[in-house]
Amino acid sequence: MTACAARCACSSRVWYERLVSSPIYDAATVILLKRRPEGFEVFLLRRRRGASFMAQAFVFPGGGTEPGEEARATAARELFEEAGVLLAKDAGQPETLEMLGLDALRKLVLGGANADETLRAAGLTWALDTLLPWSHWITPSIEPKRFSAKFFVAELPPGMVPSFDNNETVDQAWVTPTDAIARAGELNLPPPQIRTMWELAQHGSIEEVFAAARTRAGELHPIMPRHAQGQTGITLLLPWDPDYDTLGQGEATSLSYQPSWAIGPSRFIREGSAWKHIAAPGSTSAG
Repeated sequence: MTACAARCACSSRVWYERLVSSPIYDAATVILLKRRPEGFEVFLLRRRRGASFMAQAFVFPGGGTEPGEEARATAARELFEEAGVLLAKDAGQPETLEMLGLDALRKLVLGGANADETLRAAGLTWALDTLLPWSHWITPSIEPKRFSAKFFVAELPPGMVPSFDNNETVDQAWVTPTDAIARAGELNLPPPQIRTMWELAQHGSIEEVFAAARTRAGELHPIMPRHAQGQTGITLLLPWDPDYDTLGQGEATSLSYQPSWAIGPSRFIREGSAWKHIAAPGSTSAG
């Protein structure tokens, strides 16, 4: 075997091992919506520069699931930790929360206190029914750090004012879906956020979004992008892209049926500092 062939074989082996060996961690994310006179805005947090995943990107609040924790509970806990927004309801002792204060409660949870126990001590329990399933994204198998993330949609409770934690997150923004797409490069939006903003932009009100979420709840087929080499560089293919099964590389979550949401642009390309969400060549369903 020549030195070049040996290097190629080694490279191929490393590539294969990366595809099959990266563990996948469960996670959950909240797409938080706020009403405005016309339509709604979406809340984003900017991850810190040194974050191990999506550093410096504006993303939806969320994080990894703790042992024994259900996805909705993860979403509610992470929203509280990262944004200070509490999705909770009275469990019999509301005066305890009034004495303690929301900020103090958040500091306890951020300091390592068990979130469920802390809420119960404050006379509260998670209002998990306010979180509606939206999508399920799995990090491409080429990536060294991977998550299986459930996305939920929820409305900002009255009186709540989000605030970043200045630890994992260092900035925040309220944006309309169309503005977010236009500012994708400035906000350093990852593909799942861009795609979600495209989907939200198809709806004119929170009520429409919630109606769509109730339909989507029965169609939560995982979305795992696959890499492909395009003319302009690396391309990410989504499961409804016509080239997903033939040209895509790595693990796949191919569609066995056509979910109602699997429409419109089906791939991403990198242009400068931004991901661009585009339709496949020749597609008649660009949205």
